[in-house]
Amino acid sequence: MIDPCVAGNLNHLHLVGIGGSAMSPVAAMLKERGFHVTGSDLHIYPPASTFLQSLGIPWSDGFREENLKPAPDLAVIGNIIARGNPELEYILDAKIPYCSMTQIIEQFFIPGHNSIVVSGTHGKTTTTAMLAWIFQSAGRRPDFLVGGVLPNFGERSYGLGGGSDFIIEGDEYETAFFDRGPKFLHYHPDDLVITSLEFDHADIYADLAAISLQFRRLVNLVPRGGRVVAWGQSPEVMACTAKAFCRVETFGLSPEMNWFAGDIEWSDDATQFRVVNTGREVARVRMPLAGRHNVLNALAATAVAMGRGIPPQAIEHALRTFQSVRRRMETKGEAAGVLVVEDFAHHPTAIEVTIDAARTRWPGRRLWAVFEPRSNSMRRKVFQDILPKAFHGADAVAIGGVDRAQLLSDSERIDPAKIAEDLRAGGKNARAFSSATEIAEYLGQETAKGDLVLVMSNGSFDGLCGKLLGQLEKRAQ
Repeated sequence: MIDPCVAGNLNHLHLVGIGGSAMSPVAAMLKERGFHVTGSDLHIYPPASTFLQSLGIPWSDGFREENLKPAPDLAVIGNIIARGNPELEYILDAKIPYCSMTQIIEQFFIPGHNSIVVSGTHGKTTTTAMLAWIFQSAGRRPDFLVGGVLPNFGERSYGLGGGSDFIIEGDEYETAFFDRGPKFLHYHPDDLVITSLEFDHADIYADLAAISLQFRRLVNLVPRGGRVVAWGQSPEVMACTAKAFCRVETFGLSPEMNWFAGDIEWSDDATQFRVVNTGREVARVRMPLAGRHNVLNALAATAVAMGRGIPPQAIEHALRTFQSVRRRMETKGEAAGVLVVEDFAHHPTAIEVTIDAARTRWPGRRLWAVFEPRSNSMRRKVFQDILPKAFHGADAVAIGGVDRAQLLSDSERIDPAKIAEDLRAGGKNARAFSSATEIAEYLGQETAKGDLVLVMSNGSFDGLCGKLLGQLEKRAQ
């Protein structure tokens, strides 16, 4: 069967699930390439809605057969679209050619480029964004796609600079209803970064071994002349690279790594360190990001960029001016002397390192850690016992209600009240709440001048940051 992505002369492409964090920038990339693009989704909100509107890309609110009349030349199916969706059912019945978003990237955008893929459980969005900005600052005009909004690129998450490099975040989540393999197997890396490897995505992977298998398959796609840049202090990561046919270079915070970050210095507004490659200093980095994890992200990005011929001075300049990614340690505001910061952290390890980074960035403040169990893994009991340990660096903890709790049975669902109880048993001030409004009201009363509230979720947390700042502003009047 001919692949629908390369069949015929395509003009009109319809994206089912266009509001997704990757689907909307891909829609924009297709529009920029001259295609007529339409789409549909349920309740598209800003920034996706305003972004699509600014580009003149029409979409329908809701999934209906009428959205596919007249029939597009190709339907692009988002990975959350399942059988039973009325548009998907019509596409199958009417035999409209279809493919996944990942196939679009694979066949429309990656060919003719050096494919630089950043993978891993943690840090891939920030590392991909760093690489895009380094290549852009060095005049390489990269094409890129990142799973976050980048202030350095005018609040966009993609770019079609026309250069020879395509830089992309390699997601291990499944591709589409007809392709249960991970997205990153479609990206054909010439350079591959593996930042970390832990158990995640409990809704589709049974255990760490199942995820590791996919990473080993990814490594096996790198050609002999390619390169893997791997976090060398992770046994799980190194096991995935053991049978690589290409060169493997390690990075980390110990001198035996091929790429080593040494003499790390922390300050309120910057992090500094030396980059050492096989015993020789090659760069001195100063960046406005805090945390050990961001040192590793920058180190991996530096290793890839230097391997692609970008000079150290250009890398140093880019990292010094890097503005991070929206919702990664992003300051949302300060009221009544209380600083409110938002982060995307949604895994126990990410929570732990984010709290540690906040301690580094804002030392001396009482730190309130506020967390929403929202991802498909965090909603389940898989992390019930280890999650309390992730909050050890916080002074106080507030746990929100489980997102879409009704979709999981009591035996499957994580118990926020039990997490709070375990934390209190260990001497930590902790409470569980049923809504963001309750949390905002509680913190509006209990916080004091000089405190830091760190809000962590991979969703909007029902607007908690804005609600809390509203409560604090009232208090300050």
